[in-house]
Amino acid sequence: MSGIFRHPLRVAWRLAKFLAVNTRGLAEHAGSLRRRGLAADPAACSVWLHKYAAANLAAIGFRFDQTGEVPTRGMIVSNHLSYLDIAVLAATGRMVFVSKAEVERWPLLGSLARCGGTLFLKREQRSHVAEIAGAFRPIIEGGTVVTIFPEGTSSGGGEVLPFKPSLLEPAASNGWPVTPAWLTYEIDPDEGTLSDDVAYWRDMTFAPHFLNLLAKRSIRARVFYGDPVAGISDRKELARRLHAGVCALRSRHGGAGRSAAPGLTNL
Repeated sequence: MSGIFRHPLRVAWRLAKFLAVNTRGLAEHAGSLRRRGLAADPAACSVWLHKYAAANLAAIGFRFDQTGEVPTRGMIVSNHLSYLDIAVLAATGRMVFVSKAEVERWPLLGSLARCGGTLFLKREQRSHVAEIAGAFRPIIEGGTVVTIFPEGTSSGGGEVLPFKPSLLEPAASNGWPVTPAWLTYEIDPDEGTLSDDVAYWRDMTFAPHFLNLLAKRSIRARVFYGDPVAGISDRKELARRLHAGVCALRSRHGGAGRSAAPGLTNL
């Protein structure tokens, strides 16, 4: 929170730009997309999200870059650090996300997620996991990538948590390619750390966390895409292979520390 008081004008200016971008984006979604009957179309929503994700990152002072080829079919699995992960990944390409159900109720961010075609998952309900997984087919076969965070929660970046394999069942059953991705954030050491100032985890509260981010001089988001994995019909084995792929990207591109083992949970 101290950054907010050291740089109040920076925070106010970036917050104003963030609100202006999203006012424009929500108006476009409610206007042109609805008039054309595309407000619920995953492909159209993914185009909208791609455009405004990049605009939002610029508004709050984030830079982003990617390494590797952004997939255009199948699924993506990524580690999970923050509510900003969706914006960072969406800024690199067109995709639809699966997010925890609580996000739908968040002020503004919930509206943005809905407009982006996000599928909201009640992970504690096994029947709902199967229902969401069943919704993948028309999206993927329609040409839009589905992105999931199989750790099931965010972390501070010190490790890649074990993957839950349940949402990978459709990919295993249908032979869809699944691309591993690793994302991270770089912040000037004089301004904080990834774990304490950028990642959103433990018992953090959204408003002070977000305002503190706006006070930072510059944060760089980086996404690394690996090679797609396909042809594995067992979801648990697929989860293990993808977990290993994300860990390999992390190791190759500068991630510190060890990943959690064995890379799989039972859900």
